[in-house]
Amino acid sequence: MQDYVIVMDASGDCDPKVIESENIGFLPMEYTLGDEFRICSTMEPEDIMKQFYNGQRESSLTKTTQITPYKYVEFFSKFMEEGKSVLYLSLSSGLSKTYESSLIAKDELKEKYPDVDLYSIDSLAGTGGIGVLVQEAVRNKKAGMSIEENFEKVSEMTHRIYHWFMVDDLNYLRRGGRVSATTAFVGTLLNFKPILKIDKVGKLETIGKERGRKKAYSTLLGYFDQYYDESVTKDVYICHADNLEGAEFLKAELLKKYPSLNVTITYLSPIIGAHTGPDMVSIIHFGK
Repeated sequence: MQDYVIVMDASGDCDPKVIESENIGFLPMEYTLGDEFRICSTMEPEDIMKQFYNGQRESSLTKTTQITPYKYVEFFSKFMEEGKSVLYLSLSSGLSKTYESSLIAKDELKEKYPDVDLYSIDSLAGTGGIGVLVQEAVRNKKAGMSIEENFEKVSEMTHRIYHWFMVDDLNYLRRGGRVSATTAFVGTLLNFKPILKIDKVGKLETIGKERGRKKAYSTLLGYFDQYYDESVTKDVYICHADNLEGAEFLKAELLKKYPSLNVTITYLSPIIGAHTGPDMVSIIHFGK
């Protein structure tokens, strides 16, 4: 069977223990905080993430940079030179050109490395959605699936991921063009917390708003109750933008009702956090 490696990019959030123990490839992405330029080449440590989100609270501008096809060719070549094919899980095509760029790189790599291949999966996900897919891909590989079989199985699973987000700071949605300046101003004044999801074509969709964090958390838990399917997997990710208190609350509430869940709490990647702002929190899982 063809040897292969599983790769994710820095827009995803995954348990660092899984990344290390399973030798998951981690495709770097670039971001800025104010005047500081950084390359996110692994799951960023807590001190860096606190610095990042505190910088946002102090009004430092945060930006991300699109990966070029050349960067893909350069990164994937390291594995292909060793005779390994690559199973890559990209950020949703509804949020980025990442997947499209990987396909351009695939054509170039095929000419140079005809005996191995790049299988690129449009995750239709971000943050912990990529994390749950990576863990699924790891299980499949351990079970003896070929890269072709794993590609097919994980591709099917992308349509069963649910992301439920609470955004705390409306100004980040305003900068991204998702709400108007007037809506952001009024919403902030009235303490409204937008509730968003990633829809079935991988795009962000605002599905409601609640007044205050407590009601917003209750709404996230309600969506989980409605759509969770324990027959798929018990893996759940709670990703937060320096809002550990909210993440721990959600975890405790989930485990009260579903004690067998495997709940992982991670910081939200700066690649996604640059666009959502501090104190965001999300619940991500496979569902019906």
